[in-house]
Amino acid sequence: MSVDIQPSINPGKHKLYQNLPLDGQDLKTLIEASLIWLKTNQQTVNALNVYPIPDGDTGTNMVLTMQAAFNEITASGERNIGKMAHAIARGALMGARGNSGVILSQLWRGFARALDNLETMDSLTFVRALGEAKITAYKGVVRPVEGTILTVAKDVAQSTETVFKDKKEILDILETAVQAADESVKRTPDLLPVLKSAGVVDAGGKGLFYILEGMLRYAKEMSLETPVTTVQPLSSLVLDNSLEEIEPGQDYEIVVDFRPNQPFDLDNFYANLSAMGTSIQVGEGEGIYRMHIHVADDRLNEPIEYIRSVGTLVKSATENLRVQVEAQAKGTNQKIQLTPVEGGQIAVVAVAPGSGIAGIFASLGAAGIIEGGQTMNPSTEDILRSFEHLPTDKIIILPNNKNIILAAESAVGLTDKRVVVIPSKSIPQGLSAILRMAPEGDLEKVCKEMKRALTEVETGEITTATRSVELNSVQVREGEVIALYNGELVFSSTSVEDACKGLLERANLDNHERITLFYGAGFDKPDVDHLAEQIQAQYAEMEIEVHEGGQPHYQLIISIE
Repeated sequence: MSVDIQPSINPGKHKLYQNLPLDGQDLKTLIEASLIWLKTNQQTVNALNVYPIPDGDTGTNMVLTMQAAFNEITASGERNIGKMAHAIARGALMGARGNSGVILSQLWRGFARALDNLETMDSLTFVRALGEAKITAYKGVVRPVEGTILTVAKDVAQSTETVFKDKKEILDILETAVQAADESVKRTPDLLPVLKSAGVVDAGGKGLFYILEGMLRYAKEMSLETPVTTVQPLSSLVLDNSLEEIEPGQDYEIVVDFRPNQPFDLDNFYANLSAMGTSIQVGEGEGIYRMHIHVADDRLNEPIEYIRSVGTLVKSATENLRVQVEAQAKGTNQKIQLTPVEGGQIAVVAVAPGSGIAGIFASLGAAGIIEGGQTMNPSTEDILRSFEHLPTDKIIILPNNKNIILAAESAVGLTDKRVVVIPSKSIPQGLSAILRMAPEGDLEKVCKEMKRALTEVETGEITTATRSVELNSVQVREGEVIALYNGELVFSSTSVEDACKGLLERANLDNHERITLFYGAGFDKPDVDHLAEQIQAQYAEMEIEVHEGGQPHYQLIISIE
């Protein structure tokens, strides 16, 4: 859903400037402003990945979570701020995607608790709501990690509580919250070494900062549609999420590399592009600028012609987003024969990133398949919908991705059924677990066996680096093929074959008998068969299997059993 806000506030007249209590409609407006500003800076947040891999990007997950929250209230005329806050929290929970989205939904849940049954919110209740938001979010995570969105929420709560002793106006509280969030985000690398090693701040914390800043920018009549004019390095420019949410007016994606002919005025550049389309990004490296934009069909030529007027075009690429969406839909709508389940039996629901992997889970006994994985984390509602219709109250969920586990656990609290989440972090772990499934067995015993199975398999992943970085003593250049072993970066190369061999050399193959290659996008059957022959020649004692996985972004997912 496309949202548009046209601020018409005059300083001195808005409630925030008069220190007047805010009602439900005021909160609704601030949520909309937050959503717009977060969406404007979505790709900036996405670019903050620690690992240079196609991921369930934090910016995308937070935008979709906020979008679900706003959708819940978009037609509401409710003026009771407590009821409005609970509706926001409900929408955020159902739409929560990824760990960042689930934590964000918990922040809104705590915020709503503090406003329960209140008609309006003054500065004191605002401070209390931020404090309860922090408490609820921390309680929702089994092992909270500092240097994340949780830390930012805590610093915001502490700072606003402190400033309230001297400043009682609600606008002062909001300004303090934004400043505290900004400063807290900048400190996250000092609290989480992996962030410092990767040279980034925490993405979830940055997203929370934009949510709060969106409210303040709206109150101050500042633009919500034009991102802060900074140029990202080309290596961190995230352009592989075009299909995440195609809105009206986003018929084509255009990417142009160019050299400016004169001193580059970034503010003017953004302003002119904003009149042509959406999803604008600009990156720079070694004097070359890269521009990314989504435009409507009738404006297809405008960005390129504009760039010709300000610089020398080096290369350009145009993709029809509608065609891509239709092709993707056809590929994911293939019929898969799910395992029938009867009342009293145990049903397994598995998350799968490709049609081939989905078919394998179905053949091994899955009664439900949830499409998802890296770059496409399903929401809490998606997961809930996958098993609510099944004729049994015994459900086991296999998330098969570390960024989906929290959303799956959130779904557990929304149903009367007995649902257990097996914390599988990869496809190989999920397949290992489902092999222990016994439909007629005792739910507790079956789950215990499935959890044990997670430790009996190693996982390898081969993908293409989205940016240049040095991590774990591995030097990576954008565009190289990289290998991850149990989620850790271990090798980088110029070919899939070399990356796979490098991974296996570093893997623990002792006490394992089988290597299974699931091939996906960008890797054809003849190539994977040839690779399998090479692996067999080097590891004669291992049994080698090859299956079509159909997963996007990852040329290979490797199971070592």
